Amino acid sequence: MTDLQSKILSFTDTDTGRVREHNEDAIGADCEIGLYVLADGMGGYNAGEVASGIAVRTIVNMVREAYLAYPLEGIDRETGLMRPSIMLRDAVQRANKIIHQTAKTQTHCEGMGTTVVAALFYNDRIITAHVGDSRLYRLRNGQIEQLTVDHSLLQELVDRGIYSRAEAERATSKNFVTRALGVETMVSVDVLEHLAQPGDRYLLCSDGLSDMVPDEEMLLLATHFGADLQAIGQTLVTRANDHGGRDNISVVLTQVVAPFPAHRGILNRISEWFR
Repeated sequence: MTDLQSKILSFTDTDTGRVREHNEDAIGADCEIGLYVLADGMGGYNAGEVASGIAVRTIVNMVREAYLAYPLEGIDRETGLMRPSIMLRDAVQRANKIIHQTAKTQTHCEGMGTTVVAALFYNDRIITAHVGDSRLYRLRNGQIEQLTVDHSLLQELVDRGIYSRAEAERATSKNFVTRALGVETMVSVDVLEHLAQPGDRYLLCSDGLSDMVPDEEMLLLATHFGADLQAIGQTLVTRANDHGGRDNISVVLTQVVAPFPAHRGILNRISEWFR
């Protein structure tokens, strides 16, 4: 296994905010395999935190088990995705089934659901899987780019040209998601693969941050604090609270400090000699 802990630095933080009584966000990480997961739960009473907790635990446990048990080389012919991408997608779909079944069988969990965004670093790439409006940003060369596309009514209106991006930022209906874990028996998961470069920083966040802190301010703070992920993360949470803290606020920050190519097994290399 690649020594990712020395090549991918990370910082995580979550905060209840200034309005909500409970924190229904959940964060999980397995730094040894380069996996980071963030979920934003929804539902009455404590059901939201049940859903987000199930999502994070299921994804972290299932991906780690598959990562250690199965060959990672190869491309899925049907989707064109790498096998680790398929592992991550399957883990999210498995979490969806567990949450949906729990909501159906446990009265106090009825109607619960959660967004999720997950990032897996593998072979000089970042693999992302997401459902809902929790986001993944990339900070590279002095620019910030949102790599995920929100599954929200507002995003659909922007895609149709009904709202401009600026109008969408001022809208009051930002938080109506069109896709979430646990709502239906099956869920469609967006999976993307991007090349990761030394110096890249990646931010996973719940909408408690992205609704409160504009992208430009995120970039400004990241530029100011440089490689100090803890200072960036803590200041982002503080700024979200300064702007009202209307929701739970969660951040996962990572930085690539060195290349992390996959070490292919000797049997794989030998087999290539005879192709």
